[in-house]
Amino acid sequence: MKRVLITGANSYIGVSVEQWLKQWENEYEVDTLDMQSAEWKKYDFFKYDCVFHVAGIAHADVGNVSEETKQLYYKVNTELTEMVAKKAKNTGVKQFIFMSSIIVYGDNQSVRKKRIITRDTPLSPANFYGDSKAKAEERLQNLIDERFKVVILRPPMIYGKNSKGNYPVLAKMARKLPIFPRFSNERSMLHIDNLCEFIKFMIDNEESGVFMPQNREYVSTSEMVDVIAKAHEKKIVILSGFGWLVKLLSFAPGKVGKLVNKAFGNLIYDKELSEYDKGNYQIREFEESILLTERGK
Repeated sequence: MKRVLITGANSYIGVSVEQWLKQWENEYEVDTLDMQSAEWKKYDFFKYDCVFHVAGIAHADVGNVSEETKQLYYKVNTELTEMVAKKAKNTGVKQFIFMSSIIVYGDNQSVRKKRIITRDTPLSPANFYGDSKAKAEERLQNLIDERFKVVILRPPMIYGKNSKGNYPVLAKMARKLPIFPRFSNERSMLHIDNLCEFIKFMIDNEESGVFMPQNREYVSTSEMVDVIAKAHEKKIVILSGFGWLVKLLSFAPGKVGKLVNKAFGNLIYDKELSEYDKGNYQIREFEESILLTERGK
């Protein structure tokens, strides 16, 4: 029986992992802890084998925020993470799993250039959100010893039923628009079931280290929109011959250029980084994952 504490109640990933592990109720005991007040400091971590830390401030519009907001990111994403990890270590917890992000490599993505993150790619956070995650990673690595293992996960865009972020925006476009441009780009993505299965392997095998899980397939934005539309039995025409327009708009100043590069940009992990030799966590193929996301089956 593995005893797991999820720190960060009601988060999308935390709830998903909790539900996933309930499939093996004789193998896992899972509790969740609300981190929004200081009451968590009184909670006893002693009985747990693993702390899965998901509490944090997610990526939002970082373009125009106050210094106070920036400091809040560091307080929650960096300092709280370190405090929870130290408490876990001091009470004998063997493993700490932290949800970092691909954002620690920066958020620059362009429709004009393929960006591949390899083993040699340095961390280069482009804003305070990415930097708060990178600093948390650094502090966690300083806590590692033979009795305390740390797993740092740097996933790409996570999606699934009721997920937040960029995916629901694209899904809404796929349901509403009659046409969409065909454009050849590549994105690393991670379906929530694949993530949950990966975390299960991390717990079962008592892993330690930095991991970059992703789906088996890279995805193009046009392909994804097409598959989402089909999931709703809606006809959408994916128009060829407009790649030049997408590239042209990517040069536009301000929000237009930023949105085009975000929607059609290239950002992938080298697949070698995401291999895991102790089990197959990539249990959902891309089209199946979209059906599960859109139809909720």
